[in-house]
Amino acid sequence: MERDLGELRSVDVGGLTMVYRVAGDPAAPPMLLLHALGESGHDWRGVLPELARTHRVHVPDLRGHGASGFPGQYSFELIRDDVLGFLDALGVPETVLIGHSLGAVVGLLVADAAPHRVLRLVLEDAPPPKPGALDRPPLEPPDEPLPYDFAVVNAIRHQLTNPDPQWWERSADIAVPTLVVGGGPESQIPQEILAELAGRMPDARFVTIAAGHHVHRNQPAAFVAVVRGFLSLGPA
Repeated sequence: MERDLGELRSVDVGGLTMVYRVAGDPAAPPMLLLHALGESGHDWRGVLPELARTHRVHVPDLRGHGASGFPGQYSFELIRDDVLGFLDALGVPETVLIGHSLGAVVGLLVADAAPHRVLRLVLEDAPPPKPGALDRPPLEPPDEPLPYDFAVVNAIRHQLTNPDPQWWERSADIAVPTLVVGGGPESQIPQEILAELAGRMPDARFVTIAAGHHVHRNQPAAFVAVVRGFLSLGPA
């Protein structure tokens, strides 16, 4: 265990072993961090100690990633259901949810399916689930071993290219207070569509931190400051 990154634990979620870190005072308000495609919970190491000063932070490795199970079946919907099952297994009825990229889309789907479980939502440089917004053709698997199941990559890329149209349509009904963080012109994510997403949501703000796609990694202090400011605000 790396002391500043909390305690490493595991939990069974519908037959899937999910490994996660937990940091912060057990009595503090809950927070959930969801990582990007090809990453793991360890990717949050640069901001976790600071966020854990005020929250009880749970940081899982999502299915097919890190030390969690590699079941071979992958989709945004399955990962969404894993996250809801993870919260159930931990006895967390509601949480602040922060997601990056893949994790941000999952966070959006969690807020759509179970808005009562999400106190506040932070979407960091999310690939916007709008039909026609992205073109992510399949990739050839690399020769070298990977710290994740390569099958998850093309499954998610396919859904990013061909998202369920209802994801975008229903975003206009997600009233959870939301902060959409864009990475600016160096990000490969269409920033104008991120701004459009924030504009569709009833209680959302859009901010830019010019850090590229990995905002929390490249500009951790700025990211934490923006998140803290958002969490301290009332409704938009």
